[in-house]
Amino acid sequence: MEFKNETINSERDKQILKPSYRNFPMVPKVVFGEGSFDQLGDILMLKRESVDAPMIYLVDDVFKNSSLINRIPLLFEDRIIFQCAEQEPKTEQVDALVANIKENCKELPSGIIGIGGGTVMDLAKAVAIMLKNKGSSVKYQGWDLVNKPAIYHVGIPTISGTGAEVSRTTVLMGPTKKLGINSDYTVFDQVILDPELLQGVPKNKWFYTGMDCYIHCIESLNGTFLNAFSQSYGEKALDLCKDVFLGNLNDSEARAKLMMASWHGGMSIAYSQVGIAHALSYGLSFLLGIRHGLANCLVFQHLQEFYPEGVATFKKILNKHAIDLPKDICKGLSEDQFNIMINVSLKMTPLWENALGKDWKTRISPEKIRDIYSKI
Repeated sequence: MEFKNETINSERDKQILKPSYRNFPMVPKVVFGEGSFDQLGDILMLKRESVDAPMIYLVDDVFKNSSLINRIPLLFEDRIIFQCAEQEPKTEQVDALVANIKENCKELPSGIIGIGGGTVMDLAKAVAIMLKNKGSSVKYQGWDLVNKPAIYHVGIPTISGTGAEVSRTTVLMGPTKKLGINSDYTVFDQVILDPELLQGVPKNKWFYTGMDCYIHCIESLNGTFLNAFSQSYGEKALDLCKDVFLGNLNDSEARAKLMMASWHGGMSIAYSQVGIAHALSYGLSFLLGIRHGLANCLVFQHLQEFYPEGVATFKKILNKHAIDLPKDICKGLSEDQFNIMINVSLKMTPLWENALGKDWKTRISPEKIRDIYSKI
């Protein structure tokens, strides 16, 4: 058979050859089970480039004086860098970490390992990307702007709900916006899911981070981007969330199920998108520094118009766990401050489109957004 070397020129030809699907990445390797953290040394040994190419561990500083630190398999030039996770991760924080690592390592690290909640895992993903890409991390806030693959990176969650361990984004607070580095290169190469690491999480952090997962499910399952793939993950995650927050599980069962809910919820939004609560929560976090999970809850309670069943169940969960959400957060804000939050929110185009469709700009207005914020 003879093939002709023909140039493809026509728009029709290009459309025929253009794929009609997104080829989304998935975490290629994951270990699950109590005590699985202790496999980390064996896993990393196969990825070490040389004795001068260290593993860099970014670790939530709540573990600074804990027994967990003694279980981290340090070898050669490996380093632990403790990170405060009380605030949202920032682009300037990522840039400073990258500069520090480059200055103090003889060779490019063999890998970056994030041990903590969503903040620390997002930092690990961002640092792994920026060690191979030029400039400030601010340049890469957006969708598919990363040019080169990240170095090897591992996520080890110690609190569950954000889905950061499985998502293709690393959400960062920049100088003018809160927006993720959304890229196929962001996804972790390896994840270790050890429910034992969730022991001792304070109730408020457990609740608000878990509700982040619950809201992921509601927004994905009610979005216009929903497909069979995201639906299957979202439905399972939602069932698990209801088991954890409305059921009567023992602590061990609850930890394992919430860890699986976080994984499945993250997979659901990876193949679809989040929605209105997340779009509005970004404005709250950017202006007022409110943590992501709490910001989502503050917004979600007022979204009955958009997610009636989801909000009704959310309020049942609040009652069961005796959670009183903070009030009057936006009381006394100036019009300029409201406008800052509104503008940050409206920049989240994919989130609005998932929630309301391609004509979303005709279905939501700055005035409507301000009205929701004023209730918080």
